[in-house]
Amino acid sequence: MIHQNKKIMKFMPNLKTKKVMPLISIAAALLLGSFALVSNVNAEASLDKLKATLEGQIDLMKPELETKVKGLSTDTKMSMMAILAMHNRYSDKATLRQVMLEVLQDYQGIVMGIMTDSSEMAADSARRLANHRIPVGGLLPYLGLENINDERLSLLESFNDTVEGNSIKLAKAADAGDMAKAANLLAPITSGCVACHDVFRSKPGVSELLK
Repeated sequence: MIHQNKKIMKFMPNLKTKKVMPLISIAAALLLGSFALVSNVNAEASLDKLKATLEGQIDLMKPELETKVKGLSTDTKMSMMAILAMHNRYSDKATLRQVMLEVLQDYQGIVMGIMTDSSEMAADSARRLANHRIPVGGLLPYLGLENINDERLSLLESFNDTVEGNSIKLAKAADAGDMAKAANLLAPITSGCVACHDVFRSKPGVSELLK
């Protein structure tokens, strides 16, 4: 790990924010071994972008959230960084709810593409869903402090694999003209979305002022 950190620091000579160094080092070490997951981006540029992204996200966190994030295990931090590394669309404006509305729109685009036998519409919508925006501040600020722990966050990896992983498979099936296979992949994508909402989201629109 010490050797890896020395290599990583060659990519990040100007890192000055001490509080992000553990996260940066873990993420960078992970990415050095997994750049096959991130297409069309070279390693050095990706590390620089990840460094800047992490610094910006942590700077936006209130102290109570920052403390909870620092207390996460190395495994959880690496898992979160692996999820982050598979995305290249970061917003400095959109909230998680706004991002989820975009995801819903992309999901509906998949359904419309399948129902109209439009392989391009289905594939493009599926790829956008898999590479949805990361909201301002990252994912963690929107999950609630009660969910910022190793047990809860360990579920995100399986949700990500179910939703985004199957979205990529669906896109490939549509590209190949196998719309029946694409249609079959809608079920696990939907189940993954619902399961994630069950854990991290209360029922939307409910008023606390109702008896």
